Amino acid sequence: MAKRHEGKTMIVTGAAGSIGYATAEILAREGAQVMLVDIDAPKLDERVKALSDAGHTVFGHHADCADEKQVQAYAEAALSRMGRVDGFFNNAGIEGALAPTHEYDIAMFDKILHVNLRGMFLGLRFVLPDMVKRGYGAVVNTASIGSERGLAGACAYNAAKHGAVGLTRTAASEVAQKGVRVNCVMPGVIETPLLVGMLEQMFDDVAAGMKKLGEVATLNRVGQPREVGDVVSFLLSDEASYVNGAKWEIDGGALATIRNDL
Repeated sequence: MAKRHEGKTMIVTGAAGSIGYATAEILAREGAQVMLVDIDAPKLDERVKALSDAGHTVFGHHADCADEKQVQAYAEAALSRMGRVDGFFNNAGIEGALAPTHEYDIAMFDKILHVNLRGMFLGLRFVLPDMVKRGYGAVVNTASIGSERGLAGACAYNAAKHGAVGLTRTAASEVAQKGVRVNCVMPGVIETPLLVGMLEQMFDDVAAGMKKLGEVATLNRVGQPREVGDVVSFLLSDEASYVNGAKWEIDGGALATIRNDL
């Protein structure tokens, strides 16, 4: 049986992180050639080596995904190295500090919007043109359950992730007739260093905080990075050929349900 992404070429940004790496591993395992992009060069090198040692066709590119020239450079490097880009997981982002909106540090607000929203736009700006030119491609942006709800203390993160849905829908409406699909995923409480960083600000006991946040989902647990990666892999595949402009919740039912045991 042919692998889902056999012969395909993919870019994953934020690939040194938990969700990015899990997704890159899934895409590579399913036959894709994958370029991993991240600002953390040492960790990126570790990730690339791990996948290469496992027999996958991958390579890394160190870049700040919020810097215009560096985003343009990774897009050009992908085309130079792989010849084309069939799929793009536009995933890089940061969590930032937590504080009430009326006390939020302005510089931190600007930084989070710069990385999480402007960086996502830049990825679309420089990766989409070749897809549109060829008339084929798929993009998945990383949004959040914070795209749908107000999360106390996270005004900048929330604003950026609401914007991620807007960018997704706008791009989807523009390039669909060119043969390119754009969707987004909305992870809920996923066990990542980003989540741990937020828990350290919110709880004295990170493990207790993890358990408490897991109760947000009717599945009564936090999610795992691979559970996001599997959905991203599907959305980047031809199996999702009629999915466009969608936001896929990967949150254990947190947004869609009310627990009946409260």
